Amino acid sequence: MSRGTLIAGNWKMHETVPEAEQLIQALLPRVSSLDGVEIAICPPYTALAPMVDSARGSRVAIFAQNMHESERGAFTGEVSASMLVDLGVGGVIVGHSERRAFFGETDSRLAQKLPAALAAGLVPILCVGESEAQRAAGETEAHLRAQLEADFAAIEPARYAEVVVAYEPIWAIGTGRVATPEQAQEAVSFIRQVLAETSAAGAAQARLLYGGSVTADNAKELLALDDVDGALVGGASLSAESFATICAAARQ
Repeated sequence: MSRGTLIAGNWKMHETVPEAEQLIQALLPRVSSLDGVEIAICPPYTALAPMVDSARGSRVAIFAQNMHESERGAFTGEVSASMLVDLGVGGVIVGHSERRAFFGETDSRLAQKLPAALAAGLVPILCVGESEAQRAAGETEAHLRAQLEADFAAIEPARYAEVVVAYEPIWAIGTGRVATPEQAQEAVSFIRQVLAETSAAGAAQARLLYGGSVTADNAKELLALDDVDGALVGGASLSAESFATICAAARQ
């Protein structure tokens, strides 16, 4: 079954609006002919609206890096799903390991964010993954299962296919380290297995990404894995040339 391929670039807290404009103008012509690959970039909040304008009519979608689960309220500094939709944003990352580690993102909140994103028409990219200590202790699968079961708790099985899941081994985020192809395939295959326990059809159709120090050099090998349907790219997405090379590898 062809699930389609998604390459998403997470810019994190990088790029002012002028810098973002320069980056996207360098990226667009490099990916304009890459049919068969869905491409998204995730700029910081301040650059979302300008990037929506700059990418309009192109192959590149604009996703956000986070959202609040509530529609509105006294949540200073937060942004709702409807606010993102109003800007023309098409999707959102939820549960990134940095949000979990630095800002106390919990699975109980993610269980609210996922349905809120889907209800607004956003494509959610849910991030799950284990720490180095958890992997060393043989707890990778138990940890992934706990995250998935908690985060998907309020999602109807019929909608599983609409959620993109990104496996990000925390020990490989921003470290330059990368899971071996065997480690990546084992983890992503296990994620699909867990989803299939509730919805075989949803699990078969859900897109699963790898996200852990993906570069232009290792992308082709990682994207060739049976259960990997794309990548969530960090630092390499800040270079138009590197990110375009990763997108081209997905097409191949």
